[in-house]
Amino acid sequence: MTTMTYGRAAAAGLLSAACLVALGAVPAAAEPGVPVPPAAGPDQAASAPATLDTLSRFFARDGARARSAARPRIEGAAVPVRVLSPDFVAGKAGAPVARVEFHASKAVAPDGRTASLWTVRGPDGAWQVVNIATGDDETRYTAQGARALPGGLVFREPQIDAWYVQRGAKVLPLDEDALRAVGRNGSSLAAYRARVAAAYGDKLPGSAYAGKGAAGGYGTPSPAPAEEPLLTTASATAGAGAVLALSLLAAAARRRRRETAG
Repeated sequence: MTTMTYGRAAAAGLLSAACLVALGAVPAAAEPGVPVPPAAGPDQAASAPATLDTLSRFFARDGARARSAARPRIEGAAVPVRVLSPDFVAGKAGAPVARVEFHASKAVAPDGRTASLWTVRGPDGAWQVVNIATGDDETRYTAQGARALPGGLVFREPQIDAWYVQRGAKVLPLDEDALRAVGRNGSSLAAYRARVAAAYGDKLPGSAYAGKGAAGGYGTPSPAPAEEPLLTTASATAGAGAVLALSLLAAAARRRRRETAG
């Protein structure tokens, strides 16, 4: 059975996998003991008929539009979504600025609304959609970064919900949050590393902050936390869909608040 949760729009918190199945949000296997064929990749997982059925419920659940015969569609290919790396923050030699945490696919409703499907590879090698989030930040900023700095690495700093593109020694902002952090002309990679080390260096694995259970998404986010914890467990638990979804939903909370404010 695939574990899936709703992010951003699910501001009230997490629903358990059992509750989602009871609500019809996650399809179970057709027959007990008959395994569901594994998806060959994130694109196949996102476009599977069961996923599209769930997307239809996702788009219809807030009453914005009644379900119709027209199904949502998946637009374009899945993109890897990179998040600021704790190893980079810690100054580990050779560490890239960010690491892949999940893949995202853009879903479009019949009325034009968008959502993002977050997909990870499970321990059995099968790809699973673990979260559906409103909006298309992941694919949109990936495309924007490719235009701003061709060949660059697009990544998110989840603590301030900022999107950047980095290539070589250059870091450029892709949204207003990143613009406030590094300025319109961007930053050198060394200067960016110094900034995030000062901001998050005391929140890395092994720190007192992590020891309290706040780092890595294990802590329960407050309705309006002053600072979002540095994600540290998604890669280590890639395959544990429910745990990863908890981490990713913690990262989505600030984005939901920004959308609401806008």
